Amino acid sequence: MDKNTITGLVLIVLLLIGFSYFSRPSQEQQEAFKRYNDSITIVKQKEEALREKTAAALANEKEIVTIDSTSTFFNAIEGVEGTVVIENELLTAVIDNKGGRVTKVTLKEYNDQEKQPLVLFDGNEMMMNFYFYNKKEAIQTKDYYFIPVNQSEMGVTMRLVAGEESYIDFIYQLKPDNYLLDFTIQAVGMENLLAHSVDYLNIEWSQRARQLERGSVFEKRLSNLTYKYVADKTDNLAEAKDDEETIDRRLNWIAYKNQFFSSVFIADQSFSENILKSRVGKEGNDYIKDYSSEMRTSFDPKGEAPTTMHFYFGPNHYKTLKAYDKGKSGDSKWKLNDLVYLGWPVVKQINQWFTVNIFDWLSSWGLGMGLVLFLMTVLVKIVVFPATWKTYMSSAKMRVLRPEIEKINAKYPKQEDAMKKQQETMALYSKYGVSPMGGCLPMLLQFPILMALFMFVPSAIELRQESFLWANDLSTYDAILKLPFNIPFMGSHISLFCLLMTVTTILNTKYTMSQQDTGQQQMPGMKWMMYLMPVMFLFILNSYPAGLNYYYFISTLISVVTMIVLRKTTNEEKLLAGLEANKTKNKTKKKSGFAARLEAMQKEQERMLKERQKK
Repeated sequence: MDKNTITGLVLIVLLLIGFSYFSRPSQEQQEAFKRYNDSITIVKQKEEALREKTAAALANEKEIVTIDSTSTFFNAIEGVEGTVVIENELLTAVIDNKGGRVTKVTLKEYNDQEKQPLVLFDGNEMMMNFYFYNKKEAIQTKDYYFIPVNQSEMGVTMRLVAGEESYIDFIYQLKPDNYLLDFTIQAVGMENLLAHSVDYLNIEWSQRARQLERGSVFEKRLSNLTYKYVADKTDNLAEAKDDEETIDRRLNWIAYKNQFFSSVFIADQSFSENILKSRVGKEGNDYIKDYSSEMRTSFDPKGEAPTTMHFYFGPNHYKTLKAYDKGKSGDSKWKLNDLVYLGWPVVKQINQWFTVNIFDWLSSWGLGMGLVLFLMTVLVKIVVFPATWKTYMSSAKMRVLRPEIEKINAKYPKQEDAMKKQQETMALYSKYGVSPMGGCLPMLLQFPILMALFMFVPSAIELRQESFLWANDLSTYDAILKLPFNIPFMGSHISLFCLLMTVTTILNTKYTMSQQDTGQQQMPGMKWMMYLMPVMFLFILNSYPAGLNYYYFISTLISVVTMIVLRKTTNEEKLLAGLEANKTKNKTKKKSGFAARLEAMQKEQERMLKERQKK
């Protein structure tokens, strides 16, 4: 091969490489091609799923007829585009002729962020499709036009007509002052047109959950797909990530939950064969979650027994939801009030029996929500005051013994005598009847009560769009300063109530530590750790509701005032005299089991330390 041939081949190779490089599709084209392939794949998957669903439904159908798959509802393939509006005092529901489904719900007593009546969903944001089965194939209601009949202000029957005497009715009925929409499916004259062996219908239900509150991060955290097992507890898919569950057990209901509002689908005959999916919405769009479900429920193709279901379109208000169990007993209860998250079991009980009732009682006075939260905080402080008093007295007793502790510190200045110093300190406390752990148990006892409001406030719909001082909405953060950049964990704003809470907590920490200075040496870095925690709260709670930070601010402020008052009213000379009296009494008393075990452990540690030093 001569030189010219080699040069030509090299040029051809370089030309091909250059052509491949410059003619390759752009990133946008690659993504578009990927979306196209994905859509083709999804369509094929749906077609395959439909074939499998139909085959399973008709597996036991023995009768062979000559009815064409499109002839059952042939006249309903085309129809008139239109909607029907039904309403009561609380909500308006729009029902579309195409598919006979609810396409829009407006809640009259609540507003969106533009102060307009709140729309829960509209148009294709909510999709619902029912599968019926004739002798050969599945009939999907989304493909057919229904005819509205028996229309009234609060109800309508959407009819899918097969013939003069053959049809399927979707019956929608609202009740006065109620968020519940009753939904009944009834077959009439369909026994020769539907498969006899299929005593169920399949349902597909999806909804795009709108961002209804300011600050999508926190709203996403409290929005999820929740479901309830028949005669059992409720559960939910993950809030913070995409999640999917296949559930073989029967379900009472499935709920698509926002922070303060929910769409709930309830089946009297229960749901089975459930496939539930939740997808987190992308940042920057108007939707926080995409929910979808596939399930089945009972259906009588002969029309002897109707399929009864219900929709709840309304607020996540604890007592409103709990009222739907009135008159029900045991396993028949819906337990829709579980949609309002009130915390872990112990905290939940406190909120159910104490917080919710006190909050409603104070709200019934017609007070503003800021004042209601203030009074709630005061009541909580009154309830936990006995524990606060015990904690304070424990630290006060140790404080008046500080001169004695300083004598022990002077007696054992060396590090290697730390064990002896500790033993003598404990012996001193025991002699005076003072327990260093005396303030810990009361603090632990009041912790669940203090946590109850932490769980309750973010779920309290009563705070939504309620203003107080500079906060326009107590259910979301009160941004006093907008930042042109994003701070990790904190966001792009500064919440004033959160800032006030942080400063007050630092001052409280400083004052408390000065009051608890008993002369004993603290662990290195412990002091700075106590100051670091309030700063961490600034980052953690900055995007939390203003009502919650306001509660913590007032609670901490009351704590500071309480400690100042207790310090001013405590006669330390009298307290020390009482301890001296205890000292005399304790000389004749046997050491408590805890003190004796602690002393034995210290002596054993001292012995082991001496042995190591000898070696």
